[in-house]
Amino acid sequence: MTLQANTKGALMALAAFGIFAGHDVLVKVLGGNYNAVQIVFFSVLLGFPIATLMLMRDRAGGNLVPVHPFWMGFRSLAVVVTATSAFYAFSSLPLTTVYAILFATPLIITVLSIPILGETVRLRRWMAVLVGLGGVLIVLRPGSSDLTLGHLAALIAAFGGAFASIIVRKIGREERSVVMILYPMVANFVVMGCILPFVYVPMPLIDLGMLALIAACAFGATLFIIAAYRAGEAVIVAPMQYSQILWATFYGALFFNEFPDGVTLIGAGVVIASGIYILTREGRQEVSENRPNLQTRSRPETGTYPRAGTLLERDEMREGTPPDPLDKPELER
Repeated sequence: MTLQANTKGALMALAAFGIFAGHDVLVKVLGGNYNAVQIVFFSVLLGFPIATLMLMRDRAGGNLVPVHPFWMGFRSLAVVVTATSAFYAFSSLPLTTVYAILFATPLIITVLSIPILGETVRLRRWMAVLVGLGGVLIVLRPGSSDLTLGHLAALIAAFGGAFASIIVRKIGREERSVVMILYPMVANFVVMGCILPFVYVPMPLIDLGMLALIAACAFGATLFIIAAYRAGEAVIVAPMQYSQILWATFYGALFFNEFPDGVTLIGAGVVIASGIYILTREGRQEVSENRPNLQTRSRPETGTYPRAGTLLERDEMREGTPPDPLDKPELER
C-alpha cells in the first residue's frame, strides 16, 4: 500500500479510538449512578437495531446454529464477563488507569495463542510480554497503593477480551458473521436481563439519551475502524488504539478532575511500547503464523455492538478480497 493510504488508515483509526474514548466517558458518567449490569443491558438493547442493519447485507446461506458450539459458548461467556468488568472498571477507576490495564490485552493474546492456536512465540516476543506485564505491575503498584475491585475488574476485562479474541481467530473462518456477532449480544441481553431486576434504578430521559449516544458512538467508531483497515495496513492501523491514553488523559482532566501521576504514565508507556513491539513483530511473515493481535482489529469486545473484525471478514469474503497469505495453512505456503 502507498504511504498516502496508510496515512489515511491511521487517521481514520485515530478518529475511531477517539470516538471510543468518548463512549467510555459516557459509561463512566452513567456508572456514577447505575450498576454496570444496567448500563450493559440497555447498551445491548439499543445496539440491536444497529447490529441488525449491519447484518442485513449478510447473504451467506445457512442457519444460526454455530459450527463450533463449544467454542462459541466460551466466547459468549468471555464477552459477557468482559462487558461487565470493563464497564465497572470505567465507572470506578480513572480512565488512564483502566486503559493502561486494558492495554495488556495484546500481551495476554500472545500467551493464549500458544495453547489455542499453536502459535510459536520465541524469545523476543516473550521478553516483550514480560516487560509489558511489568508495566501493568507498575500501574497497579501492589503493596504501595490500595487495589480495589475496579483494578480486578480491569484485569478480568483484559483476560476476557483476550480469550474472546483468540477464539475468534480460531473459529472465525468457519462461522457465519451473523452468528459471531449475535450470540455474544444475545448472551449479554439474557444474562444482564436476569440480573437487572435486582439492580435496576429508574432512568430519566437524559440518561436514556446518553445510553443512545453510547450506542451511536460504538456504531460510528466501528465504521471508522472498518474504513481504516480497508485503507491501510494492519501493522500501521493497529497501534493507533494506544492513542486512547491521550484521550483518557484529556477527558479525565476535563470532566472528572483526574490527573494521572508519573508512575501510572510510566507504567502505561511500558505496556504500550511492549504492545507496539508485539504488533510490529507479528507483521513479519517469518515471525508469526497466526497474527492473533493484528487480526483482532479492535479493542476488547463487550458484545454491546458489532465487532469490527467480524464485519471486515464478512465483507472481504463477499467482495472476493484476496486472502492474506499468512492465513494459508502451512502446507500451502
